[in-house]
Amino acid sequence: MNVKQLSSVRVNLSCVVRSVDLLTSALIKRVTDAEFREYTLQALKLTDLTTLAGDDTESNVARLCFRAAYPFSDLAVHAQMKGEVHTAAVCVYPSRVADAHRALKALGMLNRIQIASVATGFPSGSYPLETRLKEIRFAIEQGATEIDIVIDRSLVLTGKWQELYDEIVAMRKACGDKVHLKAILGIGECGTMVNVYKASMVAMMAGSDFIKTSTGKEAVNATLPVGLVMIRAIQKFYRLTGKKIGLKPAGGVRTVRDAIAWMIMIRETLGEEWLKPELFRFGASGLLDDIEKQFYAVSKRL
Repeated sequence: MNVKQLSSVRVNLSCVVRSVDLLTSALIKRVTDAEFREYTLQALKLTDLTTLAGDDTESNVARLCFRAAYPFSDLAVHAQMKGEVHTAAVCVYPSRVADAHRALKALGMLNRIQIASVATGFPSGSYPLETRLKEIRFAIEQGATEIDIVIDRSLVLTGKWQELYDEIVAMRKACGDKVHLKAILGIGECGTMVNVYKASMVAMMAGSDFIKTSTGKEAVNATLPVGLVMIRAIQKFYRLTGKKIGLKPAGGVRTVRDAIAWMIMIRETLGEEWLKPELFRFGASGLLDDIEKQFYAVSKRL
């Protein structure tokens, strides 16, 4: 990695905030009921339904997997849908991956819903590298198809970009070629928007398939301005390499209107082609509740 590529980065925060407003505010106001319904279903299909609680059990994870497979409590709704309607993935701790694998296998959904596991000392990332790599390998052995690593934010705050790059390269190697790697930046603990941009670039250069905003445990999680900074990094990386990298906002996306703002921003910057599970996800635990509520409400109006 050429560290000098990061030295000239500048971020004008006021311009970022203004750009977000221009990209999203007016368009959100013009969304019709029919479009709102389509956005609702799209958000559902882009969701990594998540449980990362200290009291998670096998039964909790089994319920999560059933909800991921059948997100509407009225199962008749699923029968009326054209095509499959389920979340993109479930996301759990490494120790719960086997539970998720069993539950999805019993539902016949193993090939349709991905199993994501947080790893590498989540949520802090402040553990010896070898134990973090072992955690990745363990999660994959248990059946994880996607690994959400968390970077060590101390490396960001102290400008140790080469060390951060080397760690993510090792994590990429531990994942192998078949398991997707999402790099959680923990944006609320990166210090500045410039650091968020630099961490995004380093994660992509090191082989991440996605960059993800947050663990959901920080005081500040996914916000549209920080999302736009990460999008600009994705655009830059795409221009340099021709490789498309995904984005995953996590934490703070609680309502359909929150999700629509993100989807509009993605469409207006990266393009419609990014609005698919291979390139965009929501990390959420409560979003699905509002998706179901709003879907029923808007369907009655149509």
